[in-house]
Amino acid sequence: MCSKDAQSRYFGADFLSAHRKRHGRRPPQERPTTYDIAVEEEYSGWRQWLDEQLAQLPSDMASELAHKIWGEDHFWPVIFELAAGAELRQQRRQIAYEQEWDGLTPDWTVVSDDGSPAAFVEVHTDSPPQDVYRRMRGWYGLVARIRQIPVPVLVTLPDIAGLAKPPDARTAKRIAQDLRQRLSPFSQGLLFSHGYTFAVRDKPLATVSGGRLHAEFVPPSSLAGVVTAERLVQRIEEKVRRYEKLATTYDVPLVIAVGAHKFSGLELKHLDSLLAGAMTTTFQFSAGDTFVGSKEINLGHPPRWFMPRALSAVMWIDNVFPFRATMRPNDRSDGVVG
Repeated sequence: MCSKDAQSRYFGADFLSAHRKRHGRRPPQERPTTYDIAVEEEYSGWRQWLDEQLAQLPSDMASELAHKIWGEDHFWPVIFELAAGAELRQQRRQIAYEQEWDGLTPDWTVVSDDGSPAAFVEVHTDSPPQDVYRRMRGWYGLVARIRQIPVPVLVTLPDIAGLAKPPDARTAKRIAQDLRQRLSPFSQGLLFSHGYTFAVRDKPLATVSGGRLHAEFVPPSSLAGVVTAERLVQRIEEKVRRYEKLATTYDVPLVIAVGAHKFSGLELKHLDSLLAGAMTTTFQFSAGDTFVGSKEINLGHPPRWFMPRALSAVMWIDNVFPFRATMRPNDRSDGVVG
């Protein structure tokens, strides 16, 4: 039985009220990174889309996904699983979610009229390291404290040969107290506090918000580094090895659907470059990043990835609403995605 009234039961007015009550009183840096998407009007289309997708599932499965989607570790994997299903329905496929076959449970099974499998679709999300959220909250706790200092200066970390570790809450409080005593409108250069070195310079008037003068700390983003699809294709190959025998047993295509967490910086162009053997190197960083990482590049032999023969296609899913899908068929595969 499908949850046809999912929109009213999951992400309607009652959900918004409860979610705001649970998380809205916390300082912004302590809220889940999914909070704005869960409650703000500009994301109402996202929530309506989610309800529409959940309405296609059996009620127990829809309820489970609705309850876990707003967790930071689950949000994008759930989005991409639902988006893969939406794409298959757009192709007018009859599909089943998490149906077991020979002890394995692919995310989606394309089902024939007689109930037998016609294709298996497994979904993978390229995600940042697990400690990213902890590091981001550590830095933004210090951002919030420094912002209370009524001195119009810009504070950053100077060049460092590695990834700086954010302070714990107690140390952040002490740093802010120390900087409050030492900062002045004429502060320039370096300040040292509780094991950290801070660079201080004039803050442009254009960045003074609401007519209120305050210090601004621009921390490392915790996301800086090389953006490459090499890790992604390794995970794809792992998925293929896991489901290859199942697809062979039923003589059906195997498709791996992939999407990238917003924080990863990965785009379809990175996968396409790897498939074509083209030289593309991308670094992502923000104003507070002084260490971006490094990558050895062989200009004569750029990396190239060939899909395993057992893989019929890769389905790329955008992380931009409405999460459209793009197919990359495998010309070397015997399985045909019809």
